[in-house]
Amino acid sequence: MAVTDRTRTTPPPPACAARAARPLRDAAARAAGPGVLLALAATVVWSGSFVATRGMADTVPPVQAVFWRWIIAAAAVAPFAARQAWRQRHLIRRHLAHTALASLFGVALYNTLVHQAGLTTSAANMGMIMAASPVVMALYARAGGERLGPRRTAGLLTALAGVLLLVGDGFPIPRFGAGDLWMLAAALSFATYSALLRRAPAELGGLAFLLTTFVLGALMLAPAYAVSLHLQGGFTPTPGTAGMLLYVGVMSSAVAFLAWNKAVTLIGPARAGAVYHLQPVCAAGLGLLLLGERTGPAELLCMALILGGVAMGARR
Repeated sequence: MAVTDRTRTTPPPPACAARAARPLRDAAARAAGPGVLLALAATVVWSGSFVATRGMADTVPPVQAVFWRWIIAAAAVAPFAARQAWRQRHLIRRHLAHTALASLFGVALYNTLVHQAGLTTSAANMGMIMAASPVVMALYARAGGERLGPRRTAGLLTALAGVLLLVGDGFPIPRFGAGDLWMLAAALSFATYSALLRRAPAELGGLAFLLTTFVLGALMLAPAYAVSLHLQGGFTPTPGTAGMLLYVGVMSSAVAFLAWNKAVTLIGPARAGAVYHLQPVCAAGLGLLLLGERTGPAELLCMALILGGVAMGARR
């Protein structure tokens, strides 16, 4: 018996340990490509949501826009997720505290802050400030024991420098207004949500988790929605308003959150956050296509820094 115990506790030879670790490295390498593509898809869709949010600023009160966003998102996801959520209802109850915390930061707070920021700042600024959130994601990952490495750290800092120069109109010190500060709070909230995703219960299905966070987020917003109706009155739906609410509810919420959650599961919040630095580039491209906004040499230089930083930060 003593010999058996010693055999169990003896560490494997270095060659055996290397062979055992190789499948894990191979699996991580296979997941890297799809993870980066999913993070990129979410980033592009969210860039469009800043344009839609800004477009609703004068017609729909922020809390009401966010509440209906999550009602629409829950309705869009329910046909695909309801069965899984019902089967895993005991897991949802078991992990309700973690899921509720993710709903608070990723659904209720983050999006309310984004819509509040849209009242007083431009869609371009919203995208640029949100692109700074990957730095907070990287700090969370480092605090959780993840090793970033010199290449990824250099990539994050390079991309952040490009973001700061872009926000500061060529100066390294950004010039924040009231809406920009709301957006900065939104960036911190989203980074916290992404860090919580990394610790999401593995046994809980992705669709069940997503639907639960949407429903919980809408419930959290319900009291504020009632107060907004009483103080501000409702809004009159128009084809334009309905189209923007459908975009932020279906694409920016259901589709983009599902893609982002899967990306964080595959490659972690720090590497997904490096891709998220592309937000200003996507926002500028959409501004050119949809609003006719022009990009000058200084902005192109900043975008080159962001793209270069993303390329470094997204690699192992």
